Amino acid sequence: MAIRNVTGPGPRGRADGARPGGTGTRLANDAWEALLSAHARLMKQFTAEDIWRDLSIREYDVLYTLSKCDEPLRIGELHRHVLLSQPALSRMVDRLVERGFVERCADRSDGRGVCLSLTDAGRDKQRQVGRRHARSVARALTAELTPDELRQLATIGWKLAQQENAPQEPENAPQEKERGRP
Repeated sequence: MAIRNVTGPGPRGRADGARPGGTGTRLANDAWEALLSAHARLMKQFTAEDIWRDLSIREYDVLYTLSKCDEPLRIGELHRHVLLSQPALSRMVDRLVERGFVERCADRSDGRGVCLSLTDAGRDKQRQVGRRHARSVARALTAELTPDELRQLATIGWKLAQQENAPQEPENAPQEKERGRP
């Protein structure tokens, strides 16, 4: 089975990826396909690089997410920010705890809950790998995009990321005030 448009120009062969007169559902799905294709290509490139040492890219993602938090995080909240199933995340956290990169502590607001935070070794590992990864990301993106395009990409990406915090209510339910990013 051949997959259309994985590595070549945009849909229907146009270099800019646009379809003449594309609107609504088709345009949204073309944008989604482009986003997923770009993500897949870049993630394969980043994963293949020799910067991870004794971490997987997914383990790094967990360390990075915890590094952005001012206080310990419950695993359910961590789950909202990483692309892993809850059981896979729990197993990964167990391994990161065993390796001394993550620690568990009692939730201050609810003594029954458990929160996660980086250990000093985890913070050092995240920074060490993170510096190399940041340089790699910068090389990959600046090779393909202009500074204006990078700003547009950041604006669009953050706009879409904000939607993760929007209430997941049925259409007929009263709307809550939209929450901001953590």
